Amino acid sequence: MRAVVQRVQNSSIIVKERLIASIGPGLTVLLGIRKGDRETDVIYIMDKIMQLRIFPDNEGKMNWSLMDIDGEILLISQFTLYADARKGRRPGFSAAEEPDQALALFERAVNHVRQTGLKIKTGVFGADMLVNIENNGPCTILLDSEKIF
Repeated sequence: MRAVVQRVQNSSIIVKERLIASIGPGLTVLLGIRKGDRETDVIYIMDKIMQLRIFPDNEGKMNWSLMDIDGEILLISQFTLYADARKGRRPGFSAAEEPDQALALFERAVNHVRQTGLKIKTGVFGADMLVNIENNGPCTILLDSEKIF
C-alpha cells in the first residue's frame, strides 16, 4: 500500500461539476492499493498518517500530528500510484489491486480513521475527480507499507 500525504490548508473534490467533499487544515492523502495488500497494510499506513509529526508547533517546528491539531483527512483512492512506467511510454497497472478488493481495503482504511474520532472525508471510488489541493509548505510525504521508501 502506498500513500502520498500532503499537508494542506484546504482541499476539495468535485465530480461532474458537483462538490463532493472539502476539508480545512489537515491532510490530503492519495492511497494506492497493491495486489496482495491486507488489513495489516491498512493499519500500518493509516496509523503512520495520523501520527506523522508534520504540523508546526508553537515554535514553528514540524512537531505536531494530525491528531494534535484536530485536523481533517481527505482520503482519495488512486490506483495510479502503482503505475509501472519503466518500459515504453504507456504505464502498466498490473500491480494495482482489482476494484472490488481495493474498495474493501479502502473502506477499511476509512473506518480505521473514524474509530479514532478524527474527521475523514473521501472522494468517489473509481470516479474521475477534480481534486483541488492547497498544499501548505509545500509538505508532501511518501509512505509505503513495504517500507520501500
